[in-house]
Amino acid sequence: MTFTIRPATPDDAATILGFITELAVYEKAGHEVAATEDSIRQSIFGQGSVTEAAILEADGKPAGFAVWFYSYSTWLARNGLYLEDLYVSPDHRGGGAGKLLLRHLAQIAVDKGCGRFEWSVLDWNEPAIRVYDAIGAEPQTEWIRYRLSGDELKAFAAG
Repeated sequence: MTFTIRPATPDDAATILGFITELAVYEKAGHEVAATEDSIRQSIFGQGSVTEAAILEADGKPAGFAVWFYSYSTWLARNGLYLEDLYVSPDHRGGGAGKLLLRHLAQIAVDKGCGRFEWSVLDWNEPAIRVYDAIGAEPQTEWIRYRLSGDELKAFAAG
């Protein structure tokens, strides 16, 4: 099997939505997917988007995807690449496809002069954690991630 990676296009919105849904189900959060093909086209490919995506193909057929954006490190005074999601379909796991996607993104980060390449992983996702440990990534255990969303975000913003 031959894996290739290509930039995603607006025509990939349905494929990306399918992978997002598969990922959400894997992460036991399928009911939380609010994305649509239209919202994906707008948020990833629309004017002013800060998000990029790539499609992993196995012998020319979609097998996974990655979505990322650029963050900023004040201490480094450089951008960082933040991987929002990476997903490989179950039929294509275990053959190096995920590592190939990670290396592709690392190369983008290097080419763009980024000081960091970061992502988050659920603490129970042992297969992913094993891959991340194997490539030399280091968990950032000293940081606690916080989130405001939904009604809490709206309430706080309103004062």
